[in-house]
Amino acid sequence: MTGNRQSLPDQPSPRSVKTYDSPFGASTQVVCTRDHDVIQRWAAQRRAEPATGEATNSGPATHNVKDGGAGIRFNFPGVGLFRPISWEEWLTNFDVHQCAFVYEDDDASRPPSNRYHIVKAEEWKELLS
Repeated sequence: MTGNRQSLPDQPSPRSVKTYDSPFGASTQVVCTRDHDVIQRWAAQRRAEPATGEATNSGPATHNVKDGGAGIRFNFPGVGLFRPISWEEWLTNFDVHQCAFVYEDDDASRPPSNRYHIVKAEEWKELLS
């Protein structure tokens, strides 16, 4: 994907924020980003593979993920609920639907968390500016 980087819109740097209404419950340190490289590194560290539940050009719907249309998710080792897709397709849907990737900031005292949310970027606009 880095070969196509010039044709992608500028992506803000990831920012870490403290929030009381974290999508993970309680007051949790979370990171919100649109940066493709950050998302791919996060997935690689967890051996997560790009996937979808929605019907796309590459195949039929498998699950109704009810996320406003992007339909992108990850399959983790041993848990493959969704239809695998390429990173190119995953990132295209991410950009077309103007999503932001929100994940729990890693704490060195515990294993990396697999918890994440894909939300409309406008919901986190103040964090991405």
